[in-house]
Parts: sequence; C-alpha cells; structure tokens
Amino acid sequence: MRSGAKVAIVGGAFVIVAGGVGYGGYNLYTGLTGNDSPGKGGNKHLAGGAAPQKPTGPPTSAEVKSTADAFFAAWSKADTDAAAGLTNNAATASSTLASYFGEAHISGLKITQGTPTGAKVPFTLTGKVSANGEQTPISYASSLTVVRGKTTGNPLVDWQPTVVHPELKKGETLKTGTASAPPIEAVDRNGRELTKEKFPSLGPVLDELRKKYGEKTDGKPGVELYIEPESSTDKAPRTLLTLSKGEPGKLRTTLDANVQAAAEKAVARYKGGSVVALNRQSGAIRAVAHSAGGEFNPAVSGGTAPGSTMKIVTAAMLMEQGLASPSKPTDCPKTAMWQGRTVENLNGFELGNVPFSMSFAQSCNTAFIKLIDDSTKIEPGGLAKISRTVFGIGANWQTGILTRDGSVPDVSGGTEALQYIGQGQIQMNPLNVASITATATTGTFRQPYIVARELDDREFAKPSASLSPATVSGIRSMMNLTATSGTGRKSMLSVSGNKGAKTGSAELGGQKNPNSWFTGYADDLAAAATVPAGGHGGDAAGPIVAQVLNAR
Repeated sequence: MRSGAKVAIVGGAFVIVAGGVGYGGYNLYTGLTGNDSPGKGGNKHLAGGAAPQKPTGPPTSAEVKSTADAFFAAWSKADTDAAAGLTNNAATASSTLASYFGEAHISGLKITQGTPTGAKVPFTLTGKVSANGEQTPISYASSLTVVRGKTTGNPLVDWQPTVVHPELKKGETLKTGTASAPPIEAVDRNGRELTKEKFPSLGPVLDELRKKYGEKTDGKPGVELYIEPESSTDKAPRTLLTLSKGEPGKLRTTLDANVQAAAEKAVARYKGGSVVALNRQSGAIRAVAHSAGGEFNPAVSGGTAPGSTMKIVTAAMLMEQGLASPSKPTDCPKTAMWQGRTVENLNGFELGNVPFSMSFAQSCNTAFIKLIDDSTKIEPGGLAKISRTVFGIGANWQTGILTRDGSVPDVSGGTEALQYIGQGQIQMNPLNVASITATATTGTFRQPYIVARELDDREFAKPSASLSPATVSGIRSMMNLTATSGTGRKSMLSVSGNKGAKTGSAELGGQKNPNSWFTGYADDLAAAATVPAGGHGGDAAGPIVAQVLNAR
C-alpha cells in the first residue's frame, strides 16, 4: 500500500484514502458538508440533546485540509451539488460548476493539492476538454481559501470564480465550442504580424478586433475553450485553450510594429505607464501600450486630469480670441486669483513680464489665469466649446476598438480656472492628448483610428471648425520652444527632426506625487504618455514619449 494511505470502513466497505495528495478516479470524498445552513450536513446535536458550541475564529489547519480534501474529491467526481455544498455560496457555486462540466466540457479531472499557507490552499488541475469531435488536455493552477461559515461556524470554501479557473471573473462563463469569430492574423501597416506574445499590451486589443472584425475576414472559426463575458458588457471572449485552430483571416491595422515595440519597452520601465502614438496628418494610430496589466487599457480608455498638457487647448482658445500670441508680453507672477480660486506655480516660481511663448514653455499657470482674468472678451464656456468643436473631444470617436473620447465639462467659477490648466473635472487619456497635439499642430481634427473606416463603413467624428493658420503656427513655435529650451528639453534632447512638446503634472487629492504627463511630436508622429504618481512631466512620461518618437 502507498505510504501514507489509510484504510477506513464505511458502510461495511473498505475505502482507501490517499493522504490528500491527488483526487480523481474512485477516491471517496468525506462526509463533510457545509452551505452555512443548519440541518444540512452541519454540526449535529450531540447525544443526550446537548447542542455543540458554534466554532469561532479562523479555521484550524486540520479543518482547512479536510474541507479542501472533500471539495476536491467531490469536484473531481463531477458531483456539483456535493462540491457546492462545501462552499459559502452553494447556489452560485452549483451553477458555475454545472457549466464547468456541461458547457466547458471539461472531464477526467485530477486535482493535486499544494501546501496550504494559512487558510489558502494552492492546487493544480489536469483533465481533458472535449467538443465537436475534438479533444485536448488541460492543465492549470489556482487556489481556494477556507473560511468559517457565518451562520454555522463550519469550515467552508470561500466561493470565488477563480476557484474553478484563475482567469474567470464574476458573471463570466467557461464555454467550449466553435468560436464566435474566426481567429485573425493581425498585421501592421507594413504587413508584419502582431501577436500578444510579442506585444503584450495588444492582447485585449487583438481580442476585440477579432470579435468585431473576424467575420469580415476570410478566416474560419476553430474550436476553443473560452471565457464568455457578461452579456451586459461589450468585452470580447477570451480564448484559454485551442482544440482546433481554424483558419485565421488577415486583418490589416494602422499600427507600426517598430513604434509598438518601442512603446512596449518604454512603458515597461514605469509602473502603470501608458502611451499612444499616431500620425499627425491622418489620425492613424501607430502604437498603444501600457504596463498596467489586465484587460483594461488606460492608454485609450482611461480618464484623468491631464495637467498642463491641456494648456495646448487653452493657448489655442486664447489665440483664436485674439487675447494672446507667442510674442505678446504676459505677466507670470507667483500666484493669481480668478473668481475666488488662487492658482500658483510649481514651487512658487515667477518669470515677471515675458512673452507668452516663454510662459508656455516654462508652464506658468498664473500667466494663463492672468490673461483670462484681465480680459473682458473671454467667451463663457470657451474651453469646453473649442475642445468639442475644434479638437473633437467627446465627439463619439469610432476608432475600431472601445475608446474614451475625453471630457471637458462646461463649468464656471473656481473650477473653470482649474480646467484652464488641466485640472478640475477634465478627463483625458494618452489617446486624447496625442490627438490634441496632432490637431493643434496641423489645424484640423482627424479622428484617430486603428483599422480602416472602409472595413465596416463606420462614421468618423468630424470637427465643426478648424484653427487659424496663425494659431497653428504659434502653437508649433511654442511647443518647439518647450522641446528645445523649456520644461520638455531634457526629455526631447535625443529626438531629432521637426519637434515640439508640452509637459504636464496633475495633482490629485491624497497623492504624494502628481501624475506625470507629456506629449510631443517629431515630424509626422505625435505621442502622449502618462504615469500615475510619476512626478513631473519630464520625470517619467517624457522619457516614454521620446523613446516612442525615436522609433519613427
């Protein structure tokens, strides 16, 4: 007999219990049940009528092991009711486990328990997935945690979707069958293949492109084990295992493999960093990367205050209204007040009376506020208006993937003062800010996109106005000054060609360090990046943008 195995007599039959090493085949699970409900297999009354005292405190190591043993044994035998009854949410567990066998078609389970750490029990699972005449092995690792039931005090498995698979989330379902869309062979603008293995940031992007455009290619769907998202979301299914590959259809994107590779490397150096690069003349997206991990893509779907990068829009507004020009003298004091809100410069610096281009290049907050406060010509809601009509912010972009268009609310009072310098209620992501740079330096908003409009005849957002040539020339000269002798100089030193930049830092409540923002352009490529709590614009976001621009 295997070392450590024990023999017990249950109902007159001999049963071999294998020391908690593996569960499967004919292993017998113990008689433990739970569901945190009295009278359903929980603690029984003791002989003589005395009720046992309800256990309290964390589960003991023995309880952790016996509960995990029983759960694994029931699960491996596909006894979903018994396994679910050993959890603290039997109804949800029963439904999830039933779909595990009935919809995901996973069978032949062998579950091997690792060494518990407190109440957490790691394990590995092997089995097979079968559907449509196809079959393939499956193996993965996950964990469960044993807790004490709130009602009975019994030790129970704390039910989470990750118990059955580490990538499963609440509301999602494991399924196996013919994929909803053919696989795609996504290629960049030059025909080079783009894969999630080579470009990790593109994983969710490629999944979304497959869901949306796979059927528009000449590919044929295969058989897969996949995660079906909640029906209330627009998320794409996530493939976990391919039983038969199908035939991928080629899908051309606007991305550039060289720029994407540089973007991936650049954001990897900064926790939570994200960047987008696009062609200034067309809006074609060349790179999308982030180091946040997971499905959410802050580079195109995030939304936080962009700091002084918003001064590009504010400067354009002032210049369009005839209130500023690069050479016009502007006062830059330590502090300025507008409608009861005091605004100050970083570390209280002041420049005195200098050309507006100098205030822009050194990111003088007070110069902008003074210009607005001293003028009787400022159009109410002017910043929100120009953001929408000229820069396309909030104009329902149809990029080919899910993106957020940015937001500049029409506000008044002190909040409006903050929005002129990129604080307040403004919400932007690197895609929005890169587009702002492209619009400001070419004069006309061109909606960003990642696949051609002709692929599905979607309607692109269009501006209702453009910037005057004088404003475009002025913005470009001031951004060039910022890149060559202003706050962006250090980051842009390595960047050659016709270039410009704008730094930004956004101080959000409670953060020790501000969010770092930076946008810039070189020749026809524009880019913008942000790093949460990364410090000032040139500290973290600046080097990311420079590395991306140098890959053009």
